Formats: sequence, C-alpha cells, structure tokens
Amino acid sequence: MTVDAPLDVIAVGAHPDDVEIGCGGTLALLAAQGFRVGIVDITDGEPTPRSSGPEERLREATAAAGVLGVVHREQLGFSNRRLFDSFEVRVALAKVFRRHRPRLVLGMAEKTPLASPDHAATVAITEAAVFYSRLTKWDDTFDGLPVHTVPALLNYFLVAGLPSMPTGYWPLVVDIGGQLEQKLEAIGCYRSQFPAEKAHVFDRVRSTALVVGAMGGCASGEILASPRLPSTTNLLKILFPE
Repeated sequence: MTVDAPLDVIAVGAHPDDVEIGCGGTLALLAAQGFRVGIVDITDGEPTPRSSGPEERLREATAAAGVLGVVHREQLGFSNRRLFDSFEVRVALAKVFRRHRPRLVLGMAEKTPLASPDHAATVAITEAAVFYSRLTKWDDTFDGLPVHTVPALLNYFLVAGLPSMPTGYWPLVVDIGGQLEQKLEAIGCYRSQFPAEKAHVFDRVRSTALVVGAMGGCASGEILASPRLPSTTNLLKILFPE
C-alpha cells in the first residue's frame, strides 16, 4: 500500500454530518487559509428514517465537503448503530493516518447522552488510531505503510450549547466569524437528516457559535479541547492573530 498525498488536517466522525456540526467552521477556515483538509467517516450513517440509503448519504457528504473546501473524504465502511472500539477499526483508521500523514487530527470529545453510542466509540477509536499510527515493528498489520507520529490531537463537540471540558482537557476557541454561514450551508447539504421540520437544529448551531464567540472575544466560534496545556513562544500572535 502506498502513501497518498499528505493532508495537514484530518477530522474524524462516526457518521457523515458529525464533523460538519462539530467543527465545520474550523475546517472551512483552515481550507481558506490554504491547508489541505480531509474528513474520515467511520460509518456511512445508514440506515436513518428519511434517507433512501447509503448512496444518498454519500452524495450529501460529498456536497458538504465541497462547501467546506475539503480536498479528501472517505468512509471506512463499518456499521452504523453497531460501531464498537475494536482492533479492526483502530487499524483501519490508523492506516488513513499513515497514508496521509496529518499534522493535526480532530476527533470527537465525548459521548452524547441519549444520542448515538457510536460517538463514544469514535472517541476511543480515534485516540487509539493516533497511537497505532506511530508504532514500529508492526509492518504486516499496516500493509507496510510507514509509521507516522501525529503531532497534535484536538477534540470537537456535538452538544447543543456549551460543553463541559473532559477531565484534564483545556478549551480553545476558534474564531469562525467568516465561516459560520459556510458551516450552516454544509450542514444543510444533509437534506435527508435535516428536513424543514428540523430547522431548529440550524438555530441551535448558530446560537451556540454566537455564545462561544462572545466568550472568546469574536463574532462566532467553535470550542475545541486539547489534552495538553497549550503553550506558545508567540504570545502576541495568539492574542492578535490578524
């Protein structure tokens, strides 16, 4: 198996639309800044009540990726509603990291109570795959792909409203003031998931972004979580990015 074109960032979701909701603005911002951004959906998200099947969901995901400026999107083919943290799925995702060699991985931050348990599984899968990606002396398992150490892992949230930081994590607000409408347009590509009767979802996404932005001193924002205490040698650039 050969190494593919490198990606600066890979965002991982359990289902198509997870990434758009959780960090779509951040991905659009990174793409606009010239970074190569990719998305991995571990399942195809089907079945769902209003979708005609995986083909429709794939068309929606492809359209959403185009809106965000994402250059690569793939599905790993594991089963929606039956996703568990297993060796096979860990290896499959780690192979993606080894092929595309991202500098940053964006993964889910926590489980979603009363929603899909696939989200909780994806938290563990992504963390394990980042670890597996850098392990040596495992060539047969990874089809001879070279090891790759992912320099940074950040986590995004799916909750409506302000999330609670997982223990030991630190918050980071990304200014998506110029990308909020782009994020909402990408979510809107999933017509099978967000028909007219679910218009309130867009209001919740917008409201959350505005509140996060107010807390972070910008027009609108997304919260990411870091398992490491952020550090910098350029304090003024963090305080005054532009």
